[in-house]
Amino acid sequence: MLPNASLVKWITDKLGNRVNVVIQQVIVNGIVAASTILLVALGFWLVFRVAGLFHFAHGAVFTLGAYLTFLFHAWIGFSLVISIPLAIISATLIGCLLELAIYRPIRHKGGSALVLLLASLGVYVVIQNLVSMVFGDDTESLRLGAVLKGIPIAGARITCIQVMTICVSGALLTALEVFLRKTKIGKALRAVANDIELANVSGIEGDRIVLWAFGIGSALASLAGILVAFDIDMTPTMGMNALMVGIVAVIVGGEGNIAGVALGALLLGLARHLGVWNISSQWQDAITFVILLAFLLVRPEGFTGKRVRNAVV
Repeated sequence: MLPNASLVKWITDKLGNRVNVVIQQVIVNGIVAASTILLVALGFWLVFRVAGLFHFAHGAVFTLGAYLTFLFHAWIGFSLVISIPLAIISATLIGCLLELAIYRPIRHKGGSALVLLLASLGVYVVIQNLVSMVFGDDTESLRLGAVLKGIPIAGARITCIQVMTICVSGALLTALEVFLRKTKIGKALRAVANDIELANVSGIEGDRIVLWAFGIGSALASLAGILVAFDIDMTPTMGMNALMVGIVAVIVGGEGNIAGVALGALLLGLARHLGVWNISSQWQDAITFVILLAFLLVRPEGFTGKRVRNAVV
């Protein structure tokens, strides 16, 4: 039998190790969440910066990525190797169609930002209801087989799809940064984001570049939806929550550059999981908007934004 002092030390060590393991697992989960938030946020950020549109239907494209993969794989019977690219291409085309058939005509007719916002919200509601009508409101999943314990890393466990999510998110973050800085289309996207009228005068076709933004943003959102569906589950309403968190990541990070969006996504991913360590996960959304309110009050320009000083006459 252990002496009292040894028993206390043994219990303390055991509890300490258990707490460390829990914290490590929470941090890993936060990084995984940040990776999916980042993909959604990058797509929304690109459309917002280039088109100046608060693109609510971005959440619907996120949902379509997951459900179109389910359609091609579970209903039609294609392999995942074919289903995933088909779903991303289809969701991307739908995102581009929204720009061509709805947003562009409204812009050309002089529609205000509020009109475009309401149109986008209406599109989201229509697509969500179509998904519910076709696939039902029950929770679906793209998981491959039974849920496994995952790979042990530094005391925590992470599944293969979560590792893939982190790697894909990091790779696409880097690829998008290089694309915007080094390619002709990327430079045109940055030019239109800075001043579309000046870009048009310079010979850049603004409408074509806006379409590029919708295409890239939709591809990122649909891929994020697919990764979430493989990791967790999917419902027709999954897009709105993902969109709201993505928008907060853009605001918190500062809409000026990609690095800010990445920092915002990382902060939200970690905060949403660390914050509900000992309380219900239902508080995750409350934590997200508490962070948003704090930034709006203290640093409205976000992590990487610059303070604008009022001119003194």
